[in-house]
Amino acid sequence: MSTPSQKVTVKFIEPDQKTNTVQAQIGQSLLDVARAHNIDLEGACEGSLACSTCQVWVDPSWYDRLDPPADEEEDMLELAFFRKDTSRLGCQIILTEALDGLVVEIPKQTRHLTPI
Repeated sequence: MSTPSQKVTVKFIEPDQKTNTVQAQIGQSLLDVARAHNIDLEGACEGSLACSTCQVWVDPSWYDRLDPPADEEEDMLELAFFRKDTSRLGCQIILTEALDGLVVEIPKQTRHLTPI
């Protein structure tokens, strides 16, 4: 059983293809991990599921290990620039022991639109 002090490894691939491999606490959102490690993942709505600026492209080998996106996340992803089949919002990916080694790429552009 996991405890909050356990850590997992996450690899971020930034738009310039620079990679950052970091240690993160189980239970943190991917957005919070990026911020804690000064990785430029926007999150304009502060993780409240009201924008798509924390979109990441999950490596295809990891995508099916994530919980399926909720309808609200799908709605926000519809607004994202350069959406891919493996797009997810970083604020909605909560790290678990099963995600140790997760690889995500940060798109070059984001768009902050609030749906009407």
